[in-house]
Amino acid sequence: MTTLKTFILIGVIDSYDAKHATVELATCPVKESSVAILPTSMFPCEIKEGKQFFLLKLSEDTYPFVFCQEENN
Repeated sequence: MTTLKTFILIGVIDSYDAKHATVELATCPVKESSVAILPTSMFPCEIKEGKQFFLLKLSEDTYPFVFCQEENN
């Protein structure tokens, strides 16, 4: 198995509590998806069920981070 060095995944929050969020992550275009549990501290935005976000890893030497979509008011 090869570990990804860089990636962009599309995520959707399924459920959450004070410390963890259960999310679905998929490649783009969606070929397959996986379920993951992420710490809520990774999210720089409001967390709510159904919210879409992106999980990015830009280089081999960096940690992945969450990028949230702007909400239209």
